Amino acid sequence: MVNTAILATLKAKAGKEQAVEDFLKSALQLANEEAFTTVWFALKIDASTFAIFDAFANEADRNAHLAGPIASALMENAAELLSEAPSINKVDVLAAKLNS
Repeated sequence: MVNTAILATLKAKAGKEQAVEDFLKSALQLANEEAFTTVWFALKIDASTFAIFDAFANEADRNAHLAGPIASALMENAAELLSEAPSINKVDVLAAKLNS
């Protein structure tokens, strides 16, 4: 069951759109290594706007993810890739359908 999530929105700098897309695609490997991350999605909203949605069973798992390698890599590369600081929102999951 998932109860908590993160919705992060990223705005790429002009000319860095492909680099942001590549970064997000490469982060899937790290997400797959996190047993506590129930679902993880990298999304492209428009040409320069991207998002990450991931969900967790509880607050401790969400906090572990926020302290993990994906968040660290994102923050290390933010100044080079993003036109503004990422918008990282902790959200609650009200309902979910997950296939196992």
